[in-house]
Amino acid sequence: MNLKGLGVAMITPFKNDGSIDFKAIPGIIENFITGRVDYIVIFGTTAEVTCLTDNEKKALIQAVVEANQNKIPLVIGIGGNDTVKVLNEIQTSDLHPFQAILSVSPYYNRPSQEGIYQHYGQLAKASSLPIIVYNVPSRTGSNIYPETFLRMTKDFENIIAIKDASGDMIQVQEILRICPPHIQVISGDDALTLPMLLAGAVGTISVLANALPIPLLRMFHYVENGEFEKAYNLHYSLLEIVNLIFEEGNPVGVKALMASMDFCGKTVRLPLIGASSDLHDRIENSLKTSVYST
Repeated sequence: MNLKGLGVAMITPFKNDGSIDFKAIPGIIENFITGRVDYIVIFGTTAEVTCLTDNEKKALIQAVVEANQNKIPLVIGIGGNDTVKVLNEIQTSDLHPFQAILSVSPYYNRPSQEGIYQHYGQLAKASSLPIIVYNVPSRTGSNIYPETFLRMTKDFENIIAIKDASGDMIQVQEILRICPPHIQVISGDDALTLPMLLAGAVGTISVLANALPIPLLRMFHYVENGEFEKAYNLHYSLLEIVNLIFEEGNPVGVKALMASMDFCGKTVRLPLIGASSDLHDRIENSLKTSVYST
């Protein structure tokens, strides 16, 4: 799968009572379509996937597929800290609507580099789809070293990419330096999308794109056209809203932004709680005064 461009880590909309708001999904997908998103990732961190039941996940897949109507490629998140359970989910899930699997590095257990390698090796052998490795040390408690990822790509041809949310640009550059050109590096941090693009990343899987895909698409065009001053100006104008949507956690902030734009409510499931009134007001004010939302 070509992962170049703008991917979006889709939220799961909830009603005030905490149940899934299926009526909101067509409008969210339409925003992706009109915003010319390159692919949609469901069941990532932003989807609150750990708080979804198996039946809810099946119903969400159906709702997204119906709303999307094959207009945008789909990627599914399947990951966890029990290798056997992840393997079982890969083997028992209907993967026909999807072009790739995004799989987060095992969290909480804090495996060694060899353990991480063995985990992904088992997934690669079991999967009929390409695998995107997801490295997010702030959530998992462990980091995937560049040499470990390179070893994976050499030994398992369906490991095709890494979504890097380490926040470490030195590490990102090392991955780009040592990996062959066909291996794709993707930004997993909205604040680092532009720096990673300029370093050689192929694109981003964005949280902000749930609400504002168009300015991000514009940034990609500026980079492609060599209009770097415009890209930097847009990048810095976006930093305020990016910082706001992550201030009280993800997807707390982006749901508050989407509520301000009437895409869905701001409800999240415990142990997360909805955005504070103060944050919601600041997000609304940023949106009203912004030059990037049109």
